[in-house]
Amino acid sequence: MGNGIKCFVDIIVLILIYVIYLFKKWKFKGKDVLLVNTLFYVYIILVLYVTLMPIIVSLPFIFNHPYVPMNMLPFDDYFSGRGDTVRQIILNIIMMIPFGFLMPISKKNNLFMCILRTFLFSLGIELLQPLISGFRSSDITDLITNTIGGIIGYILYIIFRPFVNVILNSIKSNYNEPNMHSGDSV
Repeated sequence: MGNGIKCFVDIIVLILIYVIYLFKKWKFKGKDVLLVNTLFYVYIILVLYVTLMPIIVSLPFIFNHPYVPMNMLPFDDYFSGRGDTVRQIILNIIMMIPFGFLMPISKKNNLFMCILRTFLFSLGIELLQPLISGFRSSDITDLITNTIGGIIGYILYIIFRPFVNVILNSIKSNYNEPNMHSGDSV
């Protein structure tokens, strides 16, 4: 079974979770909440696709390979000149910028909570990677750079917060307005 088909199983399950449970829950809270949480959910699916998938079809085989502990030497590959570490560092930072931007919109977090949640999300990914696949490894550098990306995302949120609030308030007010037909008189 090809990797694309294996990932397809995960994506179908995540879509079903959204359609059956999350969509109804978020729609009930308003179109603004639905929009933000849906964007966040799609973003998380994309991160899972890049970092962990396939998950479901890998579960029966998680004990068929040794678990390699996290490399705990920060930026070891960079200082040793191994691989394309600069590219990896930049991509890890970029990958988590949306997390830091969307988290305070979704959960009304301060900087500390955003950093903590970014760190924990990244830690979860890093700890699961070698468990799900014997070809993946975890690295403290990824954890550090992902967290930096979350901080950058939060800073961008602070900068664009007035614009974000205008958009969300517009969506909220359009959602709460009663339908006015052109033939209706006031």
